[in-house]
Amino acid sequence: MTALELETVEVRYGGLLAVAPVSFTVPAGRLLAVTGPSGAGKSSLLWLMAGALEPDRGQVRVGGTPVGGRPEAAARGVAVIPQGNGLAAVLTARENVVVPLLDGGLAPDEADARAHEALELVGLVEWGGHLVEELSGGQQQRVAVARALATRPAVLLADEPTSELDSRNREIVLTALRSVAHGGAVVVMATHDPEAAAAADGELALDAGEATWVRPLG
Repeated sequence: MTALELETVEVRYGGLLAVAPVSFTVPAGRLLAVTGPSGAGKSSLLWLMAGALEPDRGQVRVGGTPVGGRPEAAARGVAVIPQGNGLAAVLTARENVVVPLLDGGLAPDEADARAHEALELVGLVEWGGHLVEELSGGQQQRVAVARALATRPAVLLADEPTSELDSRNREIVLTALRSVAHGGAVVVMATHDPEAAAAADGELALDAGEATWVRPLG
């Protein structure tokens, strides 16, 4: 199974230290919450793990191999649920899940089956034929979660996945993320939601880029 490893990684934007040097490993099957206030470095750390940011020092490894950029990370099963959902407004909910699978080379029947399964996990099967603009903000967020789940990632990185959700739908999404972890994936969730953080196996807090373990991964 795949583990996610960070070794003395550091991120700077010019003279600004966004992520101070930090090292940790998230084993397969675990859900880690990264917490902290806005501007603490949570998104920078997630995009670093995703291969979209190059560290100024240190190394990110997936399955023991250094990540060499976003395309390579994606090819090795690193999926991202971005803050703001990133859905295509001209597509339906189901099409937003299916199209990336088809682009990845999946057969249409398999893509349809995975989309149905993922939308079911987030409670949106009956909304699959609706355009994105016909969905509430919370529903759009759940479609973005389904889109990532359908890829069956080895590493799932979620940036504020419960920020638009009420308590009931928060639990639906958290249950889905825990299900992915229980299936053997690495799941890392950036959140400022204390209830979401409490549902994780461990919690790493960021403050001005400095990382402190609130609850280490056991």
